[in-house]
Amino acid sequence: MKKFFFIAIISIFMCSCGVGTYSHSSGIENKCGLSFVANNNTPISVTVDNQVYNINTVKLKQYKTNRKIKKTTENTISLAPGQHDVKAVMDGKEVFSKTIFLSGNEVKIIELY
Repeated sequence: MKKFFFIAIISIFMCSCGVGTYSHSSGIENKCGLSFVANNNTPISVTVDNQVYNINTVKLKQYKTNRKIKKTTENTISLAPGQHDVKAVMDGKEVFSKTIFLSGNEVKIIELY
């Protein structure tokens, strides 16, 4: 009985000492990104929800499987989370047309060939 009482006292002390779970986040909340990769760095015209963006694709580097893209402001379109209608035109031809969904803080990479 003394052992049970001692464990109960220690448990109460441990729970009341103010130690808890804390969270910390950094960066811009609820901003998403959309980037395009291709075999070469090529200028493309991207229409997202009837707004046109003129950007360059990022050269796809096969030897770096974990890092396909270098995120910079020149090649990433910043969007709000949610559903978006996306069309990409390269050299006068439509190479991508799809409705996509972006989650919070997600950067979606679309490969063009």
